[in-house]
Formats: sequence, structure tokens, C-alpha cells
Amino acid sequence: MAVTTVIDGLDHPEGVAWGPDGHLYAGGEAGQIYRIDVEAGSVEQFATTGGFVLGLALDRDNNVYACDSARRMVVRITPEGAVSEYSSGSPGRPMQTPNYPVFDRHGNLYVSDSGTWPEGGGCVFRVSPEGKTEVWSAEVSRFANGLALSPDGDALYVVESTLPGVSRILINEDGSAGPVQPVVELPVTVPDGIAFDAEGRLFISCYRPDRIYTLEPDGQLQVLAEDPLGTQLAAPTNVAFGREDLSTLFVASLGRWHISQIPMAVPGAPLNYPHLQGATQPHRRAAFIDRS
Repeated sequence: MAVTTVIDGLDHPEGVAWGPDGHLYAGGEAGQIYRIDVEAGSVEQFATTGGFVLGLALDRDNNVYACDSARRMVVRITPEGAVSEYSSGSPGRPMQTPNYPVFDRHGNLYVSDSGTWPEGGGCVFRVSPEGKTEVWSAEVSRFANGLALSPDGDALYVVESTLPGVSRILINEDGSAGPVQPVVELPVTVPDGIAFDAEGRLFISCYRPDRIYTLEPDGQLQVLAEDPLGTQLAAPTNVAFGREDLSTLFVASLGRWHISQIPMAVPGAPLNYPHLQGATQPHRRAAFIDRS
């Protein structure tokens, strides 16, 4: 499988996400938020959160929702670069290590909180479109990491890095968390990010070793790509499908300075880009604004 670099010169990116504006977005370990034109091969740093950016998600208006592990919150970044707090946890449980966000079709934002390494003890929060945050599930406590909604939206898939493997939480009709079910275990690995393609195939990137798996709908596990030298794939963390036809898998490598790309025969499953009322303005008091 051909793995090539699409953009270089970033600051150890962990998060990567495709935006509805046709750009690729990534974060840096000093809080950088990058907007990348993959066709032109150019990158713009249009904001900084002041912390350490992990996973990213976007809404229909191209606002970025970034998990900042140093600030222990999810921040929202407007296309112009204004940064504000979106959620720092529920009233009775502050976030410890917010790691990855994903939107459902109703505009709810699910956020994995890893807890501490390697003990875990985290949870999955859910932030409503109105900004109310609740602990949605505390049953995936083994360092909850990457998230992906099933293509039909009836389950949330959660990487548990110290399981190590992937679990599935069924979503009840009323939106509450259902039972947790095992999906796959990956011994002697540290899985990190996940994404679905349009045929229900699950892609799993591993921080250790430098490897990406595919899990077929029938449960067959295969290695998609591996880099024993740790150069092209170097601690691969989040993965995201992108380009106009979602035909490319983009991979962030926390261990280096680039985003890789892998052409795929089957496109990615479409993501949810909700329109959140008033999303261009902070719905909470802004912690600060930074347009650097």
C-alpha cells in the first residue's frame, strides 16, 4: 500500500480531520490549528489554543472543535481564528484528558476523556447542541481514545488504548448509552485512531507499533500499512478520509512533522457536519481570542 506525504513542517500533529470546505485540518503540540490545501500542498496556521491539540471535528460552518489536553477542555475555533471554550466537562466531573470528538447527526458532540496514562479511568462525554455536557458512558475506562460513529449511527466505536482494542457502545433510541460490546483486541499494540469507510470497514491506527489495520465487517483483521523504520508512519494517531470523493485516508504522525496519505479504492463513510445555532459566536464566555 503506497503511503506518501501530503504536507510537512507541522508540529507533531496528532489530530487530523476533513472539513466541509474541502480543506484538511490538523493540530500541533503547542496548540497550533492548521488549515491545509491538499491540492496546492500549502498550509496555514490560523489559530492557536495555547495548549496541546489532540482530536478535531468540524461543523457545517467550518468551526473547529479541538480537544486540548493541556487546557483540559474542548475549544471551538472559528474560521477567522477566534478561540473559545466549548466544554470542560459536566458539572460534577471535569475533563482530565479530552482526546477525540465526533458529531452525530443531531449535533451532539461525543468526546472521549482518556483519564490518565496508563491507568485510564476516563469516560465519554456528550455535549448537546445547546452546550449542556453530561457523562454519557463511564464503561470504556481503559484509556478511551479515538471515536467513530457506525455508518448507520446506531453505535459509537471507542478505541481503548490499554485494552488494547476497540469497543462498541450501542446508542439507545432515547440517545442514552446502551451496552458495551467488544469489537476487536489487538495484543501488543497501542491503538489510537479509527475511521469507517462506506462499506463498514474499520481502519485502526496504532501509536505503537507504526501500523494501520483494517477490520472487515465479517471480523477479519488485516494490516493495511506498516513502517518498521517509523519514518513515513511515525506513531500514527488519528486517521480521516478526505478529498472531494473521500477517496484518500489521511494519517497524522505524532512522532514526526507531516501528514501522510493513502489512496483507497472504497471511499470513507460521510461524517456529520451539523449546523449549530449561533455556532459562529461562543456560547460560553471566551477564555481568550488568538488569531496567530
